[in-house]
Amino acid sequence: MVSQNGEQRYNAKKYRTPDGVPADIVMFTLTKRERKTVTKTLPIRELRVMLIKRKKWPCEGMWALPGGFCQEDESIYDAATRELKEETGVDGGHLEYLGVYSTPGRDPRGWIISHAFFALVEEWMLEQRRASDDAGEVGLFTLQEALEELELAFDHRTIISDAYLRIQQQMLQTTIAKQFLPRHFTLSELYQVIQTVVPEFKEPNFIRKITSTRSRQGILQEVRDEDGNPLSSNQYSQRPAQLYMFTDHQPLLSIYT
Repeated sequence: MVSQNGEQRYNAKKYRTPDGVPADIVMFTLTKRERKTVTKTLPIRELRVMLIKRKKWPCEGMWALPGGFCQEDESIYDAATRELKEETGVDGGHLEYLGVYSTPGRDPRGWIISHAFFALVEEWMLEQRRASDDAGEVGLFTLQEALEELELAFDHRTIISDAYLRIQQQMLQTTIAKQFLPRHFTLSELYQVIQTVVPEFKEPNFIRKITSTRSRQGILQEVRDEDGNPLSSNQYSQRPAQLYMFTDHQPLLSIYT
């Protein structure tokens, strides 16, 4: 039908809409466990993902990503932000869009198009989570457990695998490591965080390169006291090590440099 001014009227009934659009969130955290040694050393760190055991159909009894359906009065990003806060108590922090998952038949409830996000959350926030009414348990699992050992709902194994690859790429190309570190840290702690997320990462000259390579200059700065004196820590080492902090600088790095 055409209106008097020539504009074509849109009839929504001509088009089928999805049966639901959920926001699913891959919530990563880095757990820390102190080593039982005589000498001071870095703790054991493990990358883990939070999963929820479903209590209802579909996929009852299976582990799944936390998330929920987007409401009519919110954007998909707002839905993910709301779910993140409801599931972890985190209001803000690092929440990033991952991608859309729309393979036909991915959800027995109908035509369900999921938008996936990933979040980097502090360990203590996820450890204290309790299951909501529609979930049986909440668990923190290593990536090996989640991807190789557990029976996961829907296509959540694919989503987790994609999210893991994304944070590995960002760990090597951005300053995303700051989400897993205290504000002030040593370069040994930074190196360990990178290696925990990307086990293949090996750089024997890490300290020299991170502090002197031209393309990376400006992402870190030494921590100093009010008088300008360098601050150090011997929490995880016998000798005091210089403390650093990330700046807001985001370098543009090339695979050719």
